[in-house]
Amino acid sequence: MRFFNTAGPVNPTDHYYLDPLSRFDLEEILNLIQQKKYFVLHAPRQTGKTSSLLALQEYLNAGSEFKALYMNVERAQPARENIAQGIHAIIDEIFDRCASNHIIPDPRVLIDGLWDQYNELSVLSTVFSRLSIASTLPVVILLDEIDSLVGDTLISVLRQIRGSYDRRPDRFPQSIILCGVRDVRDYRIYSDQEKSIITGGSAFNIKAESLRLGNFSKGEAKSLCLQHTEETGQQFELEALEKIWENSQGQPWLVNALGYEVCFKMDAGKNRSVPISPGMIEEAKSRLILRHETHLDQLADKLREERVRRIVEPMIEGTSVDSTINDDDLSYVMDLGLVTRGPDGLQIANPIYREVIPRQLTTITSYNLEATIPRAPFIRPDGRLDTRYLFTEFQQFYRENSGSWLEIAQYREAGPQLLLMAFLQRVVNGGGRIEREYGLGRGRLDLLIIWPVQSGETQRIVIECKVLHHSLEKTIRDGLSQTYRYADTCSATESHLVIFDRTPGKSWDEKIFSREEVYSGTEDHPVTFPVTVWGM
Repeated sequence: MRFFNTAGPVNPTDHYYLDPLSRFDLEEILNLIQQKKYFVLHAPRQTGKTSSLLALQEYLNAGSEFKALYMNVERAQPARENIAQGIHAIIDEIFDRCASNHIIPDPRVLIDGLWDQYNELSVLSTVFSRLSIASTLPVVILLDEIDSLVGDTLISVLRQIRGSYDRRPDRFPQSIILCGVRDVRDYRIYSDQEKSIITGGSAFNIKAESLRLGNFSKGEAKSLCLQHTEETGQQFELEALEKIWENSQGQPWLVNALGYEVCFKMDAGKNRSVPISPGMIEEAKSRLILRHETHLDQLADKLREERVRRIVEPMIEGTSVDSTINDDDLSYVMDLGLVTRGPDGLQIANPIYREVIPRQLTTITSYNLEATIPRAPFIRPDGRLDTRYLFTEFQQFYRENSGSWLEIAQYREAGPQLLLMAFLQRVVNGGGRIEREYGLGRGRLDLLIIWPVQSGETQRIVIECKVLHHSLEKTIRDGLSQTYRYADTCSATESHLVIFDRTPGKSWDEKIFSREEVYSGTEDHPVTFPVTVWGM
C-alpha cells in the first residue's frame, strides 16, 4: 500500500506522488542543457527538489544525448572550513554515485593517483574533467544541497567549477545544475582564508539562469489527496480538500503531512469507511504543530536569525519594514518559504506557519503559563469562554509581567502581541483553536478564537490588537472600523479591540481600562456593531 511521503525523495512504489518532472519547466531545463549552460534550481526545504533532480537524472540517462550524474554534497558539510576534508568527501560521493549508476566503465580512473598530483584547490576540477573524458556522452552534473557547504569549502567548489567552464563539453561537464534553498547569487560567504565576504555572484559568475521550484497548485494538492481515494476507497469531503489547501497553501511537505496524519495516524482516519472531514484536517493540523515536527522546528529555528527577525517582527506588529532593511534579508526569508507576496503585500506563507511562529517565540513563557494559569476559571458552567474574565485577568498579568518579559524577549517590539497570544493559547488549548492574521503594513494583528460550546453552539471571538501611535481616540476609531471588517468576514459572535500603550513614563492606571464602544459604520453602510475596548 502506498502512503503520503513526509521524509526523503519520492518513491512511486511506496508514495502518492506528482510526476517530479512536472514540477518545473522541463523544456526550459533541456534547452539550457543543450546550450551548455550552468544554472541554479532553488526552492525551500522539503518541496521536492531532490525528487525532481533524481527524476531528471533518470530522464536524461534514458535518452541517447547525455550522461547525467546526481550527487549530494551534504556529506561534506561537517568539514566546514577544512577545504581538503570537504573536497575529499565530495569526490567520495562522485565515485560512489558513478560506481552505482555505471556512468563510466571504470570509476577508478577518477581517483587513481589523484591526491599525489593535485591539491584541494584543483582536485575537484580534475575529477570532473576525468569524468567527462571517460564518458561516451556529454556529462550533466546535478549538484544537490550546494548550500549545505560553508565558508572556504563552498568558495573552492564554486571556483573550481568556474575555472574549467571553458573546457566543456569534451573535458568538463556539458551542464551543471546547482540545487539548494537559495540562489547562488544571493550567497554571502565568509572566507576565513581571505578574511572577507565573498558573494556567490562573484564566485560563480558563469550562472546563466535561476529557476525556482514552486509549491503545489490547488489542483495538484487535490490530485495528490485523491490518489489515496483511488488506492483505498476512502473519500475526502470537498470541504476537507479545501481545508488542506487553506492550511498548507500548497507547501508540498505540509500537504503530505496533513494527509499522512489524518489517514494513517489518527484513529478515525484509519477507518477507510469514514470520509475525511474538515474537522479531522483541523485536528491533524493541531497535532502536527503540537508534536514539533522536524520540518516545522527547522523553519522555526530560523526565527533566531537577526535577518529573519528584521522581517518577521514588524509583520507580527502589523507595521512596516524599516527602510534600512536590505533586499538580501527579504530574499532570504522568501527563499526559506517563510514569507510570500500576497494580494495585500508580504505575508507569512500559510496558516500553519502563522501559528508556529508565535508559539516558537514564546515557548518558555507557554510552559510557565501552564504551571501558573489554570484553564478552569475561564470556562463558565455552560461551557462558554468567559471573555470578560479572560481579558481582565490578562490585563493584570500583562501589568505584572510585561516589563521583565520584554527585557529578555528577542522580538521585543512585537512582545505585547506575543505575550497576549501565549496567554490566549494557554486558555484555549485543548478546547478550541486560535486563527491568526498578520502581515506588513496592516496596522494591527487579527486573532479569531473558535470555541465549541457544549450545546453545539460555537463562540467565534474576534480580537483586534493595535499599538497606540497617535491619540487614543483616533486609535479606537480606526480600530473599531478594522474590528468590524474582520468580524464581519469571520461571522464573529463577539468582538474585542486591544490597545497596547507603550508611551514611556505613562502610569499603568492610565493605560489600563475597558469600555464599551459601538461602531456605526459609514453613511453609505450604517451599522450598529458593539466592540469591547481593552487598554493595556
